[in-house]
Amino acid sequence: MGLVVAGLVLLVAGGEGLVRGASSIAHRLGMSPIVVGLTIVAFATSSPELAVSVGAVLRDEPEIAVGNVVGSNIANVLLILGISALILPLLARRRLVKIDVPVMVALSILLLVLALDGRISTVDGALLLVIVLAHMAWSVWSGMRGGTAEPAEPDAAGTAGTQERVLGWLPALALVLGGVGLLVLGSQWLVSGASDIARSLGLSNLVIGLTVVAIGTSLPELAASVVAVRQGERDLAVGNIVGSNIVNIGIVLGLPAIIAGGGIPVPSAAIALDIPLMIASAIALAPIVFTGFLIKRWEGGLFLALYVSYVVYLVLWATSHSALEGFTLVMSVFVLPIVALTFLLLVAYEVGLRRGRTQGAARVRAE
Repeated sequence: MGLVVAGLVLLVAGGEGLVRGASSIAHRLGMSPIVVGLTIVAFATSSPELAVSVGAVLRDEPEIAVGNVVGSNIANVLLILGISALILPLLARRRLVKIDVPVMVALSILLLVLALDGRISTVDGALLLVIVLAHMAWSVWSGMRGGTAEPAEPDAAGTAGTQERVLGWLPALALVLGGVGLLVLGSQWLVSGASDIARSLGLSNLVIGLTVVAIGTSLPELAASVVAVRQGERDLAVGNIVGSNIVNIGIVLGLPAIIAGGGIPVPSAAIALDIPLMIASAIALAPIVFTGFLIKRWEGGLFLALYVSYVVYLVLWATSHSALEGFTLVMSVFVLPIVALTFLLLVAYEVGLRRGRTQGAARVRAE
């Protein structure tokens, strides 16, 4: 318990330093916060996942590496964005909608295709790594050219977000590096203690990777996103999550697949359930950011409820609990269809609303 508490303290301190340092670097380079979230912050907050996955492969525990990445991506969208949106509705910039969310969805689908043979091979890992590095390089290049900069949008209170004092290069870099160090150390302490508890309960490596390790290594994203929201950098919070998911697939899973030599085996349970759920969570984000460019509080609450349901299902399945059959029936027959219908109605409403605005503007111009 002491490691868990100490880890949480380090995560909060690391998140504060990372976000403040990254925001200052963004201002110094003339880059928008969304691009910094997609690159610097995303890679930094994914460093615990990378450390855990590489360590798991070297210890010959590849199930933890796969479960860590898949579980972290599910947690990032449903848990981290859910909590962040409950604190304050989140902004989704047009660049995120047009480029980065589609890239995240496409990479998630590609991962499933590559894993269908039961293994992420060395070639598969190299392919994922090259795609993500190319995306990050393009993001930095376009961001420094100013092509992705967008004017600040007012929040619910009518403000464009608070502006922190811009730090010098050395203090900003020191905060970023120090923040990353605290995030890595804090997540390792927390994961170590929680994993021991999970193993004592008889959970498998895959389930531990999908739940305890995934949540623990996603805590840096939570710390950075919550701090960003509190400081008014709401687009940095969304960019951090989308960028982290892209980095997780391409670097956190691709690099260990290369290091392992023969690749990483993918459990059939992950192919049948968990990777499709990761794709579903990525697709679920699409209609929200495509419609209104805002993740509202009720949408965040829905994401959080879905994540809790997913974790409950995993625990019931891992422990062969008698309530598993009834829980699965309720979720598949009632809850998930209602959620899917809600998303469809949301998209239809927003599309109709935009069409009406466009037609109204056209009539005004004609008059």
